[in-house]
Amino acid sequence: MSVVGACMVPHPPVIVPEVGRGEERRIAETAAAYRKAADFVRSLAPETIVLSSPHSVMYADYFHVSPGRRASGDLGRFRAGGVRIDAAYDEPFTALLEEKAERLHFPAGTMGERDPSLDHGTIVPLYFINQAYTDYRLVRVGLSGLSLADHYRFGQMIAETAAALDRRVVFIASGDLSHKMQPDGPYGFDPAGPVYDERILKDAAEGQFGRFLDYDEALLEKAAECGHRSFCIMAGALDGCAVECRVLSHTGVLGVGYGVATFRVTGPDPARHFLKKWEEKEKERRKEERASEDPYVRLARSAVESYVLHHRRISLPDGLPEEMTARRAGVFVSLHEEGQLRGCIGTISPTRPSIAAEIAENAVSAAMRDPRFSRVRRGELERLEISVDVLGATEPVSSARELDPKRYGVVVTAGERRGLLLPDLDGVDTPERQIAIAKKKAGIGESEAVTLERFEVVRHR
Repeated sequence: MSVVGACMVPHPPVIVPEVGRGEERRIAETAAAYRKAADFVRSLAPETIVLSSPHSVMYADYFHVSPGRRASGDLGRFRAGGVRIDAAYDEPFTALLEEKAERLHFPAGTMGERDPSLDHGTIVPLYFINQAYTDYRLVRVGLSGLSLADHYRFGQMIAETAAALDRRVVFIASGDLSHKMQPDGPYGFDPAGPVYDERILKDAAEGQFGRFLDYDEALLEKAAECGHRSFCIMAGALDGCAVECRVLSHTGVLGVGYGVATFRVTGPDPARHFLKKWEEKEKERRKEERASEDPYVRLARSAVESYVLHHRRISLPDGLPEEMTARRAGVFVSLHEEGQLRGCIGTISPTRPSIAAEIAENAVSAAMRDPRFSRVRRGELERLEISVDVLGATEPVSSARELDPKRYGVVVTAGERRGLLLPDLDGVDTPERQIAIAKKKAGIGESEAVTLERFEVVRHR
């Protein structure tokens, strides 16, 4: 056997009567749909439930799989400690999944567990499922900061593990939709909220899981969803399968989007290998982009590839534009992979004899020395997208009113601490947001006073 079905479900604690204390009646439609989803799980009689939760252990570059024989948790932090779930883990499944990840050099496994107790993103779905069906073992997986495509790949590995063990598996993708659905909601309103909810539920209803990979990270951030990566793992677990799709409900009355959907596997379908199609499309797009790269980006790419492949720094090639060899300036080199930041290192003022030398040095540093990421591996080189920002001179400003995050970058300074944020970044729409991020990068507290400088860049991509 393998994955026989899946569900997309939300995890609002308020839906549990012991937490809601009457408030749950406002989302009675969601609760009714949840009970139908639980009956759907019972009808499939899974031996194992694999559940992905945004509130389990989460790392930027690693998928955590909960280890051990069993785990428990309660809703005590929501004033309902009497609501408790105890689950036995499917240890052979977890062991084989971790072994597969290690063999494929895929960043997933059981390392780094900080808290073994079940989180509310797990407890709420199991609260409903356990009322209908309990004859299963659990595999709990977390999300990561990696790309949407990597989440899909992780789902594929889960399906392969199920097939290898001949397990009958149901996948539960726990995740709320947008948290920005209403002005009077707990998180406020953003137009991206309803846009996201409508789009994801349409894609789910049509079973178009390949579209899950095409969501822009800026839209996801503005919508403040917490489930999209969970849904992408689910999509990967259903890769190559014909599915019967049913969206059971959608509500946003509490200011957060709650969607419930079920997916019954009806057989194989070779036309539904969505990741393969997406990768082919991306490969063609990258090929076109590389053909149009200017000398700045070509130099940065050559520097990265030389160091990753041969551990050698390049010599500056002949024929570079005079602007690159005769001028000095601060330079930032940014690496992205499948829409996700993969490294960014730069200098506010010049430290090398020329812009070209600055690019070559900072490109290697972005690939190998950004402390937020592991080193770029040779298998990633083809997928890297590179941009080079050449910085203009900084000038002091007296307040945020003189900033424009689309036009100017910002430098914040408090004593010896100094932070920089480049201009025209996705999701950075206000000077206040720009300053806050720059402060955080420099380790400066939100309320600490800073001096401000602004600068312009010439961006090459």
